[in-house]
Amino acid sequence: MLFRQHAPGLYQLAYNHLRSRAEAQEIVQDCFLKFWEKRHEVGAGDGAAKGYLYTSAYHAILNQVRRRHYWVYEDCPDDLMVEHEPQSSGLELEQLNDLYTNALAQLPAKRRQIFAMSRQQGLSNARIAQELNISIKTVENQMTQALKFLRHYFVAHGVLLDLVLLLCCSTLL
Repeated sequence: MLFRQHAPGLYQLAYNHLRSRAEAQEIVQDCFLKFWEKRHEVGAGDGAAKGYLYTSAYHAILNQVRRRHYWVYEDCPDDLMVEHEPQSSGLELEQLNDLYTNALAQLPAKRRQIFAMSRQQGLSNARIAQELNISIKTVENQMTQALKFLRHYFVAHGVLLDLVLLLCCSTLL
């Protein structure tokens, strides 16, 4: 019953991001397999199952996108790879992490909390709204404002957004 109910939505989510039927089908299958393995840990009820499945699919999609970027790098012939100074401003990873921490510290407290729950804890907007007793639209708005601020903050400090994405991806792995 859960498969019939959620598989089409999970497939559509994965396919929209990956544009590969095979990868989307594999993600759906893996999500249900992981759910089955942890079915006793996931709360009873359709809402808990749905939340688990969609969160699992989201993380699987992110991992697949990361693998694609890694494979592109690995498939690059050695004679085409040239080492050069980064275009940002020579920031080391530690300095970039400090810049990220400082940017987060400048967010209003509630916005920072919502951002952390979403990006660092991996909670869905609905789950954040439920835990903080606010509307989903408020969560969405706060996330939009936080991401907009971070984008402008990094650009203002001369950091390329690709470098920031690399930092975010490396801290999640």
